Amino acid sequence: MAKGKDVRVRVILECNSCVRNGININKESRGISRYITQKNRHNTPSRLELRKFCPYCYKHTIHGEIKK
Repeated sequence: MAKGKDVRVRVILECNSCVRNGININKESRGISRYITQKNRHNTPSRLELRKFCPYCYKHTIHGEIKK
């Protein structure tokens, strides 16, 4: 079986609010929260967005899929 034909792929989810705060000079967050998960390529071809807990923002925020 070819390596690129797998149905389940590993994706990285990154906090959207930490990324926006990291650009500013006034840094309130200490870093960027990231989670690693899997998704089914056939069922969800679009980018995955989940609501996860961010330890840097101290609240639940939207985490979006990023490129590896």
